[in-house]
Amino acid sequence: MNLLEQLKKVTKVVADSGDVDSIKALNPVDATTNPSLILQAAKLPQYKHLIDDAISKSSVNGEADIDDVCDQLIVNFGCEILKHVPGRISSEVDAKLSFDTQASIEKGRKLIALYEKAGISKDRVLIKLASTWQGIKAAEQLEKEGIACNLTLLFSMAQAVACAEANVTLISPFVGRILDWYKAKEGKEFIGADDPGVVSVTRIYEYYKAHDYNTVVMGASFRNTSEIIELAGCDLLTISPALLTQLQQTEGCLETKLDATKIRSQSRDAITALTESSFAWQHNEDAMATEKLSEGIRNFAKDQAILEEMVTALIKQ
Repeated sequence: MNLLEQLKKVTKVVADSGDVDSIKALNPVDATTNPSLILQAAKLPQYKHLIDDAISKSSVNGEADIDDVCDQLIVNFGCEILKHVPGRISSEVDAKLSFDTQASIEKGRKLIALYEKAGISKDRVLIKLASTWQGIKAAEQLEKEGIACNLTLLFSMAQAVACAEANVTLISPFVGRILDWYKAKEGKEFIGADDPGVVSVTRIYEYYKAHDYNTVVMGASFRNTSEIIELAGCDLLTISPALLTQLQQTEGCLETKLDATKIRSQSRDAITALTESSFAWQHNEDAMATEKLSEGIRNFAKDQAILEEMVTALIKQ
């Protein structure tokens, strides 16, 4: 049995892509998207009809609002992907709203409304938000309204604890980007269980299971199959089509590395709830997390801007 089939037995496998064709070929349970992935897919000619449809649905008296078009485009891709996965799609709130709680809440509600208008129930959608304090507070409110959230760009323990306390559905700690930072900082390679990204996700997973939080862990942003193998048993792993294919083409025996049944339960009584200031201080103390969160928000916002420019040009044609 190949490694991908074995992984699917102990971990929910999620495709990290906006490319519907790639997702169809790999049969994941769920799928995740982000502004960068949507931008990549939107450039492919086979998906131009999704852009045209978004422009058409967002036009009033021949005028189309760019925000409305981009939101509809995110939903169009999500609906197309959901035809080929039995589970859920994660759709991301504009990164420019990462520090605005109310605007993030409203955008999350809007995306869900667009999905429901397209005939997709909200239980098949996860709203993705950056793991800023404001994003976490937005997710806390959306969860109370029955809208499930995926907190992304997560790098620090402070972010993980705040998300669990907010009772969000799922977090996406970024394994590969953590590795990138440490490789650049220390100028050396990291292998297997010593990979800093693997260490971070393992620590978060064990903390959540020990304290019996409902929030689940979905490792993300992988650089190689070794990182994935070291996290076999994690609740979910979202993996690029290229790495999914590598796993599918590799034979061998996969060992389950993360096992909730082997983690001793601990009381939450000693845990002090994070305030905005204590969250900010603890996150700030982690240089890697501080830098990678800011960088991730900037890059997602940059790709969102490029997507908006592309859509604007098409509207004017």
